Amino acid sequence: MLLSYLRDRLRLTGTKYGCGGGGCGACTVMVSRYQPGTKTILHYSANACLLPVCQLQGAAVTTVEGIGSTKTRVHPVQERIARAHGSQCGFCTPGMVMSMYTLLRNTPQPTMEDIREALGGNLCRCTGYRPIVDGFRTFCQISSFQGSSFYCPACVFQGLPPQLFDQGDLLPLDPTQELIFPPELILMAQTEPQMSQRFIGENIVWISPVSLDELIQLKADHPQAPLVIGNTNIGPDIKFKGALHPIIISPTRVQELFAVTRTAQGVYIGAGCSLSVVKALLEGLVQELPEEKTEIYRALLQQLGNVGGQQIRNVAVSVGSHLSPTDRQVYEVVQGLLVPSGRPLWSLLALGQILLNKDFLVGFGKTSLKPDEIVLSVFIPVSRKWEFMGALRQAPRKENALATVTSGIRVMFTEGSSVVKELSICYGGVGPCTVSASRTFFLPTNRPWNEQTLSEAYTVLLDEISLSPSHPGGKVDFRRSLTLSLLFKFNLQILHKLWEMVRTGSLLDLSEEMSSGIRPLPNQLQPGIQVFQPVVNGQSVDDQVGRPVMHHSAISQATGEAVYCDDIPKTDGELHLVLVTSTRPHAKIRGIDVTEALQVPGVVDVITSKDIPGKKFRTFTGVDEELLAENEVSCVGQMVCAVIADTREQAKRGAAVVKIHYEDLPEPVFTKKSYFQPQRTIERGNVTQAFEEVDQVYEGEIRLGGQEHFYMETQSMVVVPSGEDRELRVYLSCQHPTYANSRDSFKQGVLSCQESWRGVWRETNISLCWRRAWFSDLLSRPRSGRAVRCVLERGEDMLITGARHPVLGRYKVGFMNDGKIIAADLHYYANSGNTADESVLVVEKVLLHLDNAYNVPNLRGHSVACKTNLPSNTAFRGFGVPQSMLVTENMINDVAMKLGRNAEEIREINMYKEVSLTHYKFQFDPKNLLRCWDECKEKSDYDSRRQAAGEFNQKNRWKKRGLAVIPIKYGIAFSEGFLNQAASLVHIYKDGSVLVSHGGTEMGQGIHTKMQQVASRELHIPTSFIHITETSTSAVPNTCPSAASFGTDANGMAVKNACETLYRRLEPVRKQNPTGTWESWVKKAFLQKISLSATGYYRGHDLYMDWEKQEGQPYAYFTYGACCSEVEVDCLSGDYRTVRTDIVTDIGRSINPSVDIGQIEGSFIQGLGLYTMEELQFSPSGVLLTRGPSQYKIPAICDIPLQFNVYLLSDSDNPHAIYSSKGIGEPVLFLGSSVFFAIKDAVAAARAEAGMDGPFTLDSPATPERTCLACNTDFTQKIPPSRPGSFKPWALNIP
Repeated sequence: MLLSYLRDRLRLTGTKYGCGGGGCGACTVMVSRYQPGTKTILHYSANACLLPVCQLQGAAVTTVEGIGSTKTRVHPVQERIARAHGSQCGFCTPGMVMSMYTLLRNTPQPTMEDIREALGGNLCRCTGYRPIVDGFRTFCQISSFQGSSFYCPACVFQGLPPQLFDQGDLLPLDPTQELIFPPELILMAQTEPQMSQRFIGENIVWISPVSLDELIQLKADHPQAPLVIGNTNIGPDIKFKGALHPIIISPTRVQELFAVTRTAQGVYIGAGCSLSVVKALLEGLVQELPEEKTEIYRALLQQLGNVGGQQIRNVAVSVGSHLSPTDRQVYEVVQGLLVPSGRPLWSLLALGQILLNKDFLVGFGKTSLKPDEIVLSVFIPVSRKWEFMGALRQAPRKENALATVTSGIRVMFTEGSSVVKELSICYGGVGPCTVSASRTFFLPTNRPWNEQTLSEAYTVLLDEISLSPSHPGGKVDFRRSLTLSLLFKFNLQILHKLWEMVRTGSLLDLSEEMSSGIRPLPNQLQPGIQVFQPVVNGQSVDDQVGRPVMHHSAISQATGEAVYCDDIPKTDGELHLVLVTSTRPHAKIRGIDVTEALQVPGVVDVITSKDIPGKKFRTFTGVDEELLAENEVSCVGQMVCAVIADTREQAKRGAAVVKIHYEDLPEPVFTKKSYFQPQRTIERGNVTQAFEEVDQVYEGEIRLGGQEHFYMETQSMVVVPSGEDRELRVYLSCQHPTYANSRDSFKQGVLSCQESWRGVWRETNISLCWRRAWFSDLLSRPRSGRAVRCVLERGEDMLITGARHPVLGRYKVGFMNDGKIIAADLHYYANSGNTADESVLVVEKVLLHLDNAYNVPNLRGHSVACKTNLPSNTAFRGFGVPQSMLVTENMINDVAMKLGRNAEEIREINMYKEVSLTHYKFQFDPKNLLRCWDECKEKSDYDSRRQAAGEFNQKNRWKKRGLAVIPIKYGIAFSEGFLNQAASLVHIYKDGSVLVSHGGTEMGQGIHTKMQQVASRELHIPTSFIHITETSTSAVPNTCPSAASFGTDANGMAVKNACETLYRRLEPVRKQNPTGTWESWVKKAFLQKISLSATGYYRGHDLYMDWEKQEGQPYAYFTYGACCSEVEVDCLSGDYRTVRTDIVTDIGRSINPSVDIGQIEGSFIQGLGLYTMEELQFSPSGVLLTRGPSQYKIPAICDIPLQFNVYLLSDSDNPHAIYSSKGIGEPVLFLGSSVFFAIKDAVAAARAEAGMDGPFTLDSPATPERTCLACNTDFTQKIPPSRPGSFKPWALNIP
């Protein structure tokens, strides 16, 4: 593939490996081709991980390095994403840059819709997308920057609120200065004859014909050989499923496959035309032809805009499922529209013609074509008068996701009437191939299109499309409901069109209430507002503390020059490591046969537990955890052995033939049954007695699913032998280097290694750190003496590393009729997986935050870490708090519903109001919590919008709006006091430059940038003098993990301490020459033999928690916040849109507002994903089914709030942290639950309209499936429930 060619052969590592399947956009490049027919250059974005190098003959490929660099000239696209603070970990940034760059090459002055579409195939886990959009918005021809986040230094002097970046001095975009298409490629295309090509690889022969006759002959000679143009199916199948195709035919140069011919009856589209080409063609036809002739074209466009990202649409072919039974990205379009058209839709074969009807598609990705048949083109007819088409779909994500259900419906009416002449209905997603509802569409024929006819059709349809409760993909009730509701949506469309065309007394137009069923959800992005405190009057211009300073690595990330773990150049003789994991959830290992693996060419060794000298386990949180399973496996994905080879491909082939012999043990456990110790309980007041004295008691529960970290850079390590004393330099993507570095991670008698660390925003399995470090030590020493590299594939990473703990929360709450909660008893069951890892610490933090912002006088909590046969779950941003508080807030919500009041009223009644003690007897002042709450309601205009939402819901039957305001009180720092210390090392060089080392890991959260600002203030010099070196245990030993939102607090104080020491040392020199420069003082100090190097140390807070006494001070302080979100929900499909979000947070005095606001926005969007869309699914045998972006959906640009406002609380101080700041990395993630509760509010409105009041169950995440079923519309009520225990579900219900 092009990606490996760029990275391994050309050493162009700016193009990143994110998923390997075209689902994340990290590997985006621009491909340019000369079109001899039109003498134009075609530029399009594409995923390098899917582009075969063999296919790029005559093309120019532009990577992020090619458009600009710090060594030459930074391109405006690179500058603007950096200046707008649109880069945090930076791993996705090159892909974002290339998507935008390609758009600008084609459209120098794009619209916001162009930008949104261009970035639709790019994922980001850090920023929340808003700053990326704001940076690229500056390229729009007409932009309103009012209220959006641009920083202008003059604002402060003019008395205006400071902004995040100044768009006045951005580099201008000059299209005339872009790279030209290589003239030699134009000359080659014009003069050189086309010759067939044949590339012979180790396992595959790639053939590229140039004529149709040659293609036909090749297909006749090799009928089983797939035809590949877009490679959106064959490539992933080879990579992830191990599919073997000895011969591949690539007809990208057969011109007949790309021809487009228009006739009066319709248009013939070449089978090789990409979806982007088809989309542009259909858009032109819709504009040109009369409306009555474009029904099918407009229906197709509805689908095409949602198939894949822009990069996929640029290469996926228009009829991929016909050209070859592949390209599943196009499959849903074909199944939903072309089949039910009912017209002579002909696919022209090289050997004849075939009718594209319901019999054409015979399975998922399979057609009725014979192996040697080839599709030349597809004919799409114009529609006729009185003929209507509808293409409707529902997908797990609004865009760039394969549909759960698609529908293609066509109806033909008798002219001038509403009598049905012809009807066809087809569905995708309810069977292995397209399902034609033949019995249903015969029913309305020759009958008027009215409610009675449709009512009968629903009954027949429900009986005709029946799914087994164990149907692959699950969501059976939802899928069946969608078949009805999508038909109903089509019905509403038709009723409106008939009224427009007939306008007789017998036909009435849709009422406003009913028309909501076909009105699309809002999708127009609006500029957001970001408000923060200005710096104090008189602060030096060189003092950058409190100013929105750009991330120190942003430019290098945007240019592709930032070096990540797998970007480190390979050393001579370097080996590659691939892990072999268990395929059984609970079994004894009877033997491991590595004979065949060792015979694979290039394989050097296979490491099993027997090869580990000395201690084979590590004790963590009091529980021994094996490095490699020796006698027994306890989950699918547990590491059993490792294969090392000369190349990654050889190691993978060796791993594939390792044979592990198992003896299955009794039924594995996937939910709560046994527990890791200790279990924790905490109580204040007398809960049991209080329940006897309240007006009402209610019991409820909520389930919260797990969440995959989905950091863009997968877990990686590079280990290089260094020096003469068996030293190692270890590069490891980890936030706790010292844990992996500690002596007992390695075999006895070996000196601890020297390590350097690079990281991206991750908080993941700590035990995995020492496992990889142990591997590195073991393999890089006597067994090989060579460097070792291990980079997990996305699917491996998701399988092995664990996720956020799924939690079952149960509660009993006693309250008065006025809304005051008197007693609450909460029980938390966290699914920990097969090892303890940090689970006990997580469930402790769950209990410490169960009160959230509420003063419940009688409060009891009990939490346990359940031991199951799933991969071990682990630390994740928030560390149990998002699970804990969701249960509490759901309890508050249920109390409100029992009393028939808004949840916000109950929240206000029960909030801490004055200086109080928490349930663990820690005193705090909630003043700023209340300020956040009040300002949030004020800034969001909550009261008037609440009233407006009520009016909206009364007028709209099928769309409902909901609002929620959620507070948070989040404890900062480690409850284990020794983890709060930090150290630093600062050097001043003779030229005045400063090198700062500290113990924090840069994961994108901006800790390096903030340390630069701290050093700048303390040394009184500009930040340009200061360089932050990568975190290294050889420079700063005994580091504590960068976690608990305490990295800046601890390391900032350590850097401050070192800089203060150095500045004091320079005091005599400064006094001797008070008008001198920094450089002159430093030079003079050196001549006077004054040490210019100092260590810094911060002891940290002495925090603790005594679980026996149930009291302590586990946190240094609290970060407060409140968030108001409003959503609009489609009750028929469960889809929703976050209309607006307003966040107010108290973070003291921000050291860097741009970094902190970026953390707030990114954390919120990650929380939105947790609570509304990210869903881990396990098979009944414990196999993780969601192992990549095609199955596991994180928020994309289409999911961000349409208006996203962030306000930092003004006039706030915090004496417990550096410069009166506060930690902010984790707290706001929970505020993403405001979207969950807004959805629940909207669902409650829908249920109330159906006569259903009171509390109801809506588990997290509130996916479209759960939302739709909870709305309990007429259509969901028609679905008979499956009897539990009568079938084996497709996926487990976790927790």
